[in-house]
Amino acid sequence: MSVNRYVITFVVFALWIFVFGPSRLTIQWDLSNKLEKVQAEKQFYLDEIAKNVKASEELLTNDDNLERYAREKYWMKRDNEDVYLVIRKDKD
Repeated sequence: MSVNRYVITFVVFALWIFVFGPSRLTIQWDLSNKLEKVQAEKQFYLDEIAKNVKASEELLTNDDNLERYAREKYWMKRDNEDVYLVIRKDKD
């Protein structure tokens, strides 16, 4: 009979810890989900950083790419040319 008392005590203690304790299973589940989201977000930002570093290196090493970027992004032009903007209206 004493073995059953220890088993019952252990089961009650385990239930108390896993269901009502500070590190209950629901909290562990939520933290695991948050960790997965943060790791995915971290990978996204690492990929974005790698793309930006590559683009930056291309701009700084090639003058043609730098000029094309300046013309497209900042609408820069040479002294002897005109730039026309064509604005299209959406059909929505």
